[in-house]
Amino acid sequence: MATEEPPFRSISRDGAFEVRDYPALTVADVTVPGDQKSAVNRGFRILAGYIFGGNAPRQKIAMTAPVVQSRADGHAGGEWTIRFTMPAGLHLESLPRPDDPHIRLSVLPPSRFAVVRFSGLANPHDVETRTAALTTWAKARHLRTTGPVSLALYDPPWTPWFMRRNEVMIPVAG
Repeated sequence: MATEEPPFRSISRDGAFEVRDYPALTVADVTVPGDQKSAVNRGFRILAGYIFGGNAPRQKIAMTAPVVQSRADGHAGGEWTIRFTMPAGLHLESLPRPDDPHIRLSVLPPSRFAVVRFSGLANPHDVETRTAALTTWAKARHLRTTGPVSLALYDPPWTPWFMRRNEVMIPVAG
């Protein structure tokens, strides 16, 4: 059975680059201090604990993809925000209360993103290279960025590196 992904409408596509419109999405996220790797690992475990029953009333929630990570508030500091999108049909009012008080449940407003897709391990050098290419592509199309860069990872860690799907996403004005 395929892992659920948030729906979107493709506005334009140019090779690996795309502009997408997303509807409002219900999400769970947590902000964790530390270097990227350790913060993302810790944040993932916290959120996984929530969806695997770390909530009142011990309700399990299906895993979705991607797991999204970004620097907290877009700054170069040592905090990272990790986000899971909740499955379709679960709304803020119907989500169970997390046991961990650091988990935030919210609804993201409808948004537009410039996206570049790539495979591999999403190491920092690759992400920087893809971010620069996406920024250049967006500027050439007169797209105005409106927020921080996010890295979306779609595959579990046991997926071979060459089969992994990753995306760098930047919100742009609609």
